[in-house]
Amino acid sequence: MLAGALLALPGGTAAQELRSYAVVGDAIPFSLTGAAGDAARGRALVVERSSTCILCHSGPFPEQKFQGDLAPDLSGSSSRASEGQLRLRLVDAPRLNAATIMPSYYRVDGLNRVGTLWRGKPILSAEQIEDIVAYLMTLRE
Repeated sequence: MLAGALLALPGGTAAQELRSYAVVGDAIPFSLTGAAGDAARGRALVVERSSTCILCHSGPFPEQKFQGDLAPDLSGSSSRASEGQLRLRLVDAPRLNAATIMPSYYRVDGLNRVGTLWRGKPILSAEQIEDIVAYLMTLRE
């Protein structure tokens, strides 16, 4: 997902402090919130054209006329990755692939070229990350 396009949402999670998490291998095995996310809210976030996934990804979203083609199709996400692996990809995809165009949705340190209004603020909240993970886990092939 293109970081530049995502910056259209100034600080939606600005008032939140980042919660700690542990990376184990290629995953964050435990929920950022300590609870499961809501798949319905996660789907709404995924298809929100102005902010997240559908800008670059396509998937089982028949109501969305235009879907991204820069990144893998989200159909079958849970068949290809575990919950923890999906969580790490949302939190900090460049940790796994430094050349990815997918932004770090829940990281604020060590980033370059961040607009003043967004410095020190994650793109998504911990709850939103968990909601998206919950939705992606419903996508099986």
